Amino acid sequence: MNQITRTPCLRQARFAIFYSPLGPRYFANSLPARACQSNQESKSNCQITTSSPSASPLSTFSRAFWACRSTWRRAGINTLRCLIGCTVGDFSALWTLQSYYPELGMNTIMLASMASGITTSIILETILLRRGADQLSWIMAARTAMGMSMVSMLAMEVAENAVDYHLTGGVVAFEDPKFWAAAVLSIGAGYLAPLPYNYLRLRKYGKACH
Repeated sequence: MNQITRTPCLRQARFAIFYSPLGPRYFANSLPARACQSNQESKSNCQITTSSPSASPLSTFSRAFWACRSTWRRAGINTLRCLIGCTVGDFSALWTLQSYYPELGMNTIMLASMASGITTSIILETILLRRGADQLSWIMAARTAMGMSMVSMLAMEVAENAVDYHLTGGVVAFEDPKFWAAAVLSIGAGYLAPLPYNYLRLRKYGKACH
């Protein structure tokens, strides 16, 4: 799959969406044909050395591997989408449980909020895959969304909640400016924590149409 021609382009793109470790995130905003047609540009910009069978892939420990601006940009968009879904579910559950079920205790509330954040992230991704450029069926969109990297989502949730708990004790207080300042910092931590991992997965495994 290192060399991509115009004829099998669509087939390779469809295969990459559902079976690549990268998952659907890179392809959710692009039509398969458009993703394949941009392959040569990505190779040129990032100096990808996998265009021939004899070429050796870049080492993940090399500076060149981490120097692809287009991959950072795509990884940033993917991470932002996940962040929106996770944050909405996380903070909503945190506020609801604290307001109506405080007897659960902070540890239980935080764990439930993390689970809620992951769930809303999957729901958002499902909707985007269904309504966006890919136009997948609801069943296929849901399966694809649930096949996303749990490592990325867990890292985001852990970082976000750890910073929030450290700064506020996990207490939601909309009237307190300190809460909003802590929320900005925790959201920033949630964005940065999985970003290098998302870049690595996209750069290393997104070979078919990347």
